[in-house]
Amino acid sequence: MLQITARDIAALTGGALVGGASGDELVTGTAQIDSREVGPGDLFAAFPGESVDGHDYLTSARASGAALALVTEDRGVPAVQVPDVRQALSVLAREQLGRAREENPELVVLAVTGSAGKTGTKDLLGTILGAHGSAIAPAGSFNNELGLPLTVLRISAETRYLVLEMGARGIGHIAELTAIARPDISLVLNVGSAHIGEFGSVDAIARAKGELVEALAPQGRAILNAEDRLVAAMAARSPSPVITWGFTDGDVRGAELTLDDRARVRFELVVPEGLTTLRGEPVPFGRFDVHPDLLGEHQAANVLAALTAALVAGVAPADAAAALDGATLASGQRMQVHEAAGALVIDDAYNANPDSMRQALKTLAHLGRTHRTIAVLGEMLELGPDGVRLHDEIGRLAVRLNISQLYSVGDGAAPIHHGASLEGSFGGESEYLDTVEEAIAVLERTVQPGDAVLLKSSRDAGLRGIAGPLIEHLSRRGGPDGTMQNGDAQ
Repeated sequence: MLQITARDIAALTGGALVGGASGDELVTGTAQIDSREVGPGDLFAAFPGESVDGHDYLTSARASGAALALVTEDRGVPAVQVPDVRQALSVLAREQLGRAREENPELVVLAVTGSAGKTGTKDLLGTILGAHGSAIAPAGSFNNELGLPLTVLRISAETRYLVLEMGARGIGHIAELTAIARPDISLVLNVGSAHIGEFGSVDAIARAKGELVEALAPQGRAILNAEDRLVAAMAARSPSPVITWGFTDGDVRGAELTLDDRARVRFELVVPEGLTTLRGEPVPFGRFDVHPDLLGEHQAANVLAALTAALVAGVAPADAAAALDGATLASGQRMQVHEAAGALVIDDAYNANPDSMRQALKTLAHLGRTHRTIAVLGEMLELGPDGVRLHDEIGRLAVRLNISQLYSVGDGAAPIHHGASLEGSFGGESEYLDTVEEAIAVLERTVQPGDAVLLKSSRDAGLRGIAGPLIEHLSRRGGPDGTMQNGDAQ
């Protein structure tokens, strides 16, 4: 955060100085909502939550060095009292970004959205841009009306690149986020069926995602997926020049895409003549090898999208490709690979929709050439009235991909097992399990050295809790040669 006094915060937010605040308190750090993360000079934003109230931790935050708090009630700690802490953070974020742009004309703000892959693409952009200058792209999914202001408020005078992830659960949500932080570069990955139960249709999802393009200034750039017709159509909504990317079509191309024996993507970045950066500088053209440590063909699209945006932001192609050599994602539980006792555990249990579920299963099937494959699948949430059918289709796909063993966990995932059982070529290879605890017990008994295990579900379906206990159990049990082995994240 750029330096700001309590008096200025109160003036900007319409708040009042309380708890003995003089107004001279100087915030030099960032904004935090978890008192355990507070450091010297930070602003602690106290939120009343479902189970805990941030106001109960004001003293703790103060002891950890918080310069000031943002509150809705006076608890006797130096603070600015406002009617709505979230709204106040949005106001502060908008003001701080405006100041940063005035003080640093080189600052580039990039924003990413899409039905799938936006967190991983944000991570990849952070890796590329961070090797080229000071970049902010925090791990995790800070993509809503609270997370985005918190990301913006990490900005400092040295920040060269600010990478923002923008999600939506309805029409107008991304427009609200871009009102806080208007991007210079807008990157739209895809339009799929994630959250279709809330939007009602894929066309409505496209309208919402396209708000990111509409927010651009004429001197900005829209980076669009040429191979997704709904994304490509957003070019008509862009007030700025459009640059497309893809493996079969697009301005910036990926070529010679392959997966190695560990299902890691390999391809060539093909940069055309005539491409220019946001500042109008020519981008060197040619072909550049790209070798990240990421599993699955679908990851190649995210890598190509991130590379395209980075080129437009001013990173040379050779430098961008080199930055991704052996790169992994900063945000966990997104095709995150662990090795333990000779087995591969692929933790992709942070989020799921039909598109990403299919992609993950195809990646697992690729590993099936050298591994016994085990898919542990949970419910995909927010699919609306088509939920049963879409889960059923995933079960049938697992059979067609010849997955060795399928476990469907929880009531919402039961149609996956039903679909697999009806597909016809499965015998006992599909099994329904009631709970996560039962799944852990079954996996501890059945996973052997050489197995590849995929954990995939929506975040709140509970499968996020399987990887840790399973890896710990496998590590205690030891490797294929009888020696003890530790599971290391790849």
